[in-house]
Amino acid sequence: MITLNIENEVFKRTSVNFKQLEKYGFKKEKNIYIFEKKFLNNEFKAIINIDDKGLVSGKVIDLQVDEEYTNIRTKMTGEFVNNVRESYKNILIDIRKHCFETDYFINGQANRINKYIKEKYNNEPEFLWDKFPGYGVYRNENNNKWYGIIMNLDLSKLDNGSGEVEIINVKLAENKVKKLLKEKGFYEAYHMSKTDWISIILNDTLKDEEIVSLLDESYNLISEPEDWIVPANPKYYDVINCFNNTDEIIWKQSSDIHINDTVYLYVADPYSKIMYKCKAIEVNIPYEYKDKNVSMNHVMRIKLIKRLDNKEYTFEFLNKLGIKAIRGPRKIAKDISEKLK
Repeated sequence: MITLNIENEVFKRTSVNFKQLEKYGFKKEKNIYIFEKKFLNNEFKAIINIDDKGLVSGKVIDLQVDEEYTNIRTKMTGEFVNNVRESYKNILIDIRKHCFETDYFINGQANRINKYIKEKYNNEPEFLWDKFPGYGVYRNENNNKWYGIIMNLDLSKLDNGSGEVEIINVKLAENKVKKLLKEKGFYEAYHMSKTDWISIILNDTLKDEEIVSLLDESYNLISEPEDWIVPANPKYYDVINCFNNTDEIIWKQSSDIHINDTVYLYVADPYSKIMYKCKAIEVNIPYEYKDKNVSMNHVMRIKLIKRLDNKEYTFEFLNKLGIKAIRGPRKIAKDISEKLK
């Protein structure tokens, strides 16, 4: 028999304001807020419970027999049962009106992720489809590209099981997608490119911190790339031969370099010039290393784009462009970048 969850229907896409509950008439017992109200000429009593996570449950007692009236949970129709069901529902709706706030999404984690996006990127979700009112798109306002979309769907569309869930799709490097698909909570991208997008379930399987970290990667990936000059000291690392047998290496990351940013490696004395043009293909990789010359907490993976084996990009050339010193990673202004391409 189908069981109707009236409370879920009424409180879907809402969150409780606990400060309002006792003002409304709820009584707190341990971690549960309880509200009771008689209705329909005092023949029935509604008992509403709200736990410390905001989950609402309830029941209707038939006071004539002092038993729960469960017919409202079924598909039964008829004037009497409809009247009881609607009266109980109206009690819930009034509680929602006075004690709850409207949320964009169903799940608590989805709404927390939305709050993070609002605070960090000042983005609100865009609901683009009347047919899918729960699909919220996030886009970079600078280039109009999507970096995330929260969707509600049946679990059966992703995996074994059933029931409504919410996911967020984010864009990641292809090798990162392949790696994450082996872990719990990640699925092939739903209705997106499966090569460089991935679906993450929003049911607290993963911590918020893990999800927003991947969301940040997605945002950075679709953002307009920046250009950087990064110094390399041949006294501490054999940078001259580092690309002899591979076109990808890891490099110390001590600045806000993003995926797809261009990294120009400036090799210090005795060369004193830019020798390699690279692209950042993976960033913020944890990596603990320390010796008397170098200390690292994070590294990035960079891919060689072009060797610059000429005298054009010497320190004297860079100095004329306004670059007076190269003591650490520095972002290059666009007008200077154009002269290096």
